[in-house]
Amino acid sequence: MDYIEKVLEKLKELGRKLIEALLGPDAEAEPELIPIPVNDRSRRR
Repeated sequence: MDYIEKVLEKLKELGRKLIEALLGPDAEAEPELIPIPVNDRSRRR
């Protein structure tokens, strides 16, 4: 049973390293875009 736990721990560690290599050390969420109001009335004339 101890052997299985060691193997699972190694797999977790390898998976974490793989994700860090692919996504970078800190995967950050993309910032939300802020809507900017536009006055379209002046363009319609």
